[in-house]
Amino acid sequence: MFNIVLFQPEIPPNTGNIIRLCANSGSTLHLVKPLAFELTRKAVRRAGLDYEELAAVCVHETLSACLAALTPGARVFSIETQGIRLYSEADFKPGDALLFGPETRGLPAQVLAAIPHECQLRIPMQPGNRSLNLSNAVALTVYEAWRQQGFAGSAVAART
Repeated sequence: MFNIVLFQPEIPPNTGNIIRLCANSGSTLHLVKPLAFELTRKAVRRAGLDYEELAAVCVHETLSACLAALTPGARVFSIETQGIRLYSEADFKPGDALLFGPETRGLPAQVLAAIPHECQLRIPMQPGNRSLNLSNAVALTVYEAWRQQGFAGSAVAART
């Protein structure tokens, strides 16, 4: 359905939660190196990444390689605390990529500079707060994008 791109993720449990989210939403997870943890079976189990066999997970050496692997014409949306538009204002389409930065520092300026302003999104928060947990931010955005598609492919969509 959607492509979730984690640029240099740092916290294994966040990635584990996002793998579960991808498995349950039909999204593909793209991890851009360097990763701050190993994706070995032992490390994966310890981090709670037990859904790796249910979700499509791709590891890329660079962001350029990741973006080249996406379907041609796929739009890339960054989700950052300093984004221009609210995530709920975006008109998501299947195949879109949702790009998130590392937990401790967010996306680098040069990465954000390559994203069109209308595709730079943010999640509203109370003033003075730093950011949401990465896996929560991904979940909010994926479910809004999927909601816009009528939850296509889900058990709910099959009943309607």
